[in-house]
Amino acid sequence: MRKRSTTVALGILGAASFALAGCRDEQVEAQAFPDLQSCQSAVGDDTFSAADCEAAFAEAETLHVESAPRYENLALCEEEHGEGNCGDEQSVAQTGSGNIFMPLLAGYLIGNMMSGRGGMSAAQPLYRSGDGRFTNAAGTSSYSSNRGAATLNQSQFRTPPRTAGQPPMTRATLSSRGGFGATGGTRGFGG
Repeated sequence: MRKRSTTVALGILGAASFALAGCRDEQVEAQAFPDLQSCQSAVGDDTFSAADCEAAFAEAETLHVESAPRYENLALCEEEHGEGNCGDEQSVAQTGSGNIFMPLLAGYLIGNMMSGRGGMSAAQPLYRSGDGRFTNAAGTSSYSSNRGAATLNQSQFRTPPRTAGQPPMTRATLSSRGGFGATGGTRGFGG
């Protein structure tokens, strides 16, 4: 009887360890680039191919149009992203009437998703924040630079909430949440 209970206990312990490992967010080797040309210049390091750079940049641009933060006026956008870092929706995303303002794309993240996406890369747009740092579309993370490499949680590559067609953020909206991305963590990129 004792041998069976030891075997059952080991089986339960093994299953619990496996379940806990599945709850942990997988780590992703990621790089940030200010533009497509910077990524293509770094292709020789065997991390990403030129095709990966192009696909990730296209994905970041698509996410930018669909999920960039949108503001009711230029002044509010520039308070959150810095002077000269915003434009109207019509000129920045080639959509809308031009009465909504959004930040300019200031770079993108490309991550090597070894599992869960079949070894493909994933991307996220980056925006300048009012303090001179960079943030993702959801405003959940802050980065010290828009170039360099780091290991990030796979969750940093989740599709951000869609903002296209939604009401833009107002001063009241930003005040209630403490500003765009006020709850995000800070990360750095090594060059």
